[in-house]
Amino acid sequence: MTHTLLRKDKAGRKVAEGQNTNVQEQDLNHLLQVRREKLAGLQEAGKDPFKHTKYDVTHHSTEIKENYEQLEGKAVRIAGRIMSKRIMGKASFCNVQDLPGNIQCYVARDSIGEEAYGEFKKYDIGDIIGMEGEVFTTKTGEISIHASQIILLSKSLQILPEKFHGLTNTDIRYRQRYTDLIMNQDVKETFIKRSRIISAIRRFLEGQGFLEVETPMLVANAGGAAARPFMTHYNALDEDVKLRISLELYLKRLIVGGMERVFEIGRVFRNEGLDTRHNPEFTMMELYQAYTDYYGMMDLTENMFRSVAQEVCGTTLVPYGEEKIDLGAPFVRMTMIQAVKQYAGVDFDQIPDTAAAKRIADEKGVHYEERHEKGNILNLFFEEFAEEHLIQPTFIMDHPVEISPLTKRKPDKPDYVERFELFINGQEMCNAYSELNDPIDQRARFAAQEEAFAAGDEEANHTDEDFLNALEIGMPPTGGIGYGIDRLIMLLTNSPAIRDVLLFPTLRSIDN
Repeated sequence: MTHTLLRKDKAGRKVAEGQNTNVQEQDLNHLLQVRREKLAGLQEAGKDPFKHTKYDVTHHSTEIKENYEQLEGKAVRIAGRIMSKRIMGKASFCNVQDLPGNIQCYVARDSIGEEAYGEFKKYDIGDIIGMEGEVFTTKTGEISIHASQIILLSKSLQILPEKFHGLTNTDIRYRQRYTDLIMNQDVKETFIKRSRIISAIRRFLEGQGFLEVETPMLVANAGGAAARPFMTHYNALDEDVKLRISLELYLKRLIVGGMERVFEIGRVFRNEGLDTRHNPEFTMMELYQAYTDYYGMMDLTENMFRSVAQEVCGTTLVPYGEEKIDLGAPFVRMTMIQAVKQYAGVDFDQIPDTAAAKRIADEKGVHYEERHEKGNILNLFFEEFAEEHLIQPTFIMDHPVEISPLTKRKPDKPDYVERFELFINGQEMCNAYSELNDPIDQRARFAAQEEAFAAGDEEANHTDEDFLNALEIGMPPTGGIGYGIDRLIMLLTNSPAIRDVLLFPTLRSIDN
C-alpha cells in the first residue's frame, strides 16, 4: 500500500504534496482572471481607466516629506502605483510609490464619497492611481495624504512579487527590469544616479571647452580597439558593414579638421563574452584634445573623476565592495615595467629580446602564443601578476608598442609608447594615448596589425586608408582617451556587476 502525503494549501484545501505547483498555478490563474473581470466591469460602467490621457501632478512623495512644514494642511496631487493597501471598514490606508519614493495615503468614505470608496476597495496592488488631498501627520507620526479624490489611471493585470521578499531572482530582474524597478527602490536609485553621473561628465567637459559630437555606428572598418566586431549588411548599398568597436578614428578626423576639443558618449559593440565586467553592447566615452599629451589626459581624468564623485556622491571617498576608494588623493603613477617588477619580481628592462622574455614566461608559468613578442609578454605578466593589486586609483604608463598600434612612441624609449590605463579596484577604467600623428609610422603599424590578423589574431586592427589620408593632411599633437562609462557607474554606485548598471543587459534568448 502506498500513502499520499496530504497538507492544506493557503485556501485550506487538502492537497497532495506533488500537487503544490498545479495548485499555485490554478490560484494565480484565478487571481489574474479576477483582475480582468474587474477591468471589464469598469469598462462596462463607462469608467475604462485606460482612457485617461493625463493627470496633473503637483508634487512627488519625497518632496512632500522634505517640505512638510510648508505643505501641512495644503492640497497636493500625486500619482503612482499602489504598493500596499489596508482596508478598515469606513477608512483605509494605502501606500503609493512614485519616481523618488513612496507615501502613505489615508482614504475615508466620508471624504471621497461612498461610490468612490467602494471602487477604491476593489483596487489591486499594482494599480496606478492619481490622488488629491491634504498633507497631514498621523497619530504615529507618519507624513501622509488625506485623500479627497482618487482616480484609477491604469489597471494592473499582472501580480507583483510578494512585497516582503521582493524580486530576488537575478535572471528575472534583468529580463523584467520594469518589475525590478518597481520592487527594488535601490535599483531605481542606481539608474537615477547613472543619469546624474553622465550629466555631470558632460557639464565638466563643457566647462573645459569640449564640444560633444556624434559619429557613425555602422562603419566599413571597425578600428580603434582590439576586439571582434559584429557584422551586418547594408541592403541599400549592398555592402557588408560592421558595428563600431570604438569611437576613435572618426573623432581624430575631427581633430584634423580643426575641432580642437571633442568628445562623444555612445554605444559601442564588441562580439565577445559576457561576465561581471563585460557586455557586448556598452557605453563608451572618448575625447580628444589638440596640443596636449598623455600627461594632460592624466590630469583631466583625475580632475573629472574627482569632480563627478563630489557632485553626484557628495564625497570623493566612495565605497566599493569591501574597499574605500579615495578619489580625492593624488592618483598613483607607475610604468608597466615598474608594476611588473613590483608584483612579479621581473625587470623587463633587463630582458634583452623576445626569446629571453619567452624563457622567463616559461619559468613563471605565463602562457603565451608563438606569435607574441617581448612587449606582448610584458603585458601578459602585468595582467597575471599586477592588475589585481591596483585597488586605489593607479595610472599604469608606457605600454609596449606591440599592443599600442595607434600611440606615439616615447622619444627616449621607442619600444614603448606614451600610453596609460587607469586601474581602480583591479579594473581598467580608461585607456589614453599621446596620439600617433605620423602617417608613415601609422601605416607601418597598420601593416603589422594586418600580419597579426593573418597569423590568427581576430582582434587585430585593419588598415584604414581614409584615416591615413587624414593624417597625411596633418593632425596636431593630440591627447586622447577612452572611458568605460559603465565601469565608472559601477564604481560610483557600488555595483558588483556591469549588468547591475545596464537597464537592459544582454541575455541569452529565453527560448534557447
